[in-house]
Amino acid sequence: MNPINYLYLAALLFTIGAAGVLLRRNAIVVFMCIELMLNACNLAFVSFSRMHGNLDGQIMAFFTMVVAAAEVVIGLAIIVMIFRSRHSASVDDASLMKL
Repeated sequence: MNPINYLYLAALLFTIGAAGVLLRRNAIVVFMCIELMLNACNLAFVSFSRMHGNLDGQIMAFFTMVVAAAEVVIGLAIIVMIFRSRHSASVDDASLMKL
C-alpha cells in the first residue's frame, strides 16, 4: 500500500476527532476524540518515518503514546471527579466547579 494512503487516513481520522471535540458535549466522548487525534498524529509520524527511511518519526510516535497514557490517567480522574460531584459528564457542567 502506498504511504500516501496512510497520510490520507491520518488526515481523515484527525478531522473526525477534531469534529468530535468541537461538536460533542459529553466529556468522555470528547476525551475519546482527543485520543483519536493523537493516534492520527502517530500514524502520520510513522508514515513519514517509513517514507524517509529513518526512525525519527517512530521515536516521536513512541513519546506521543507515553504522553497519551499520562493524559488518560489524569483526564479520566478529572472526569470521574466531575461525574461524582455533578452526576453528569457534560462539558458544560465542568465550568460550574469554580469556587
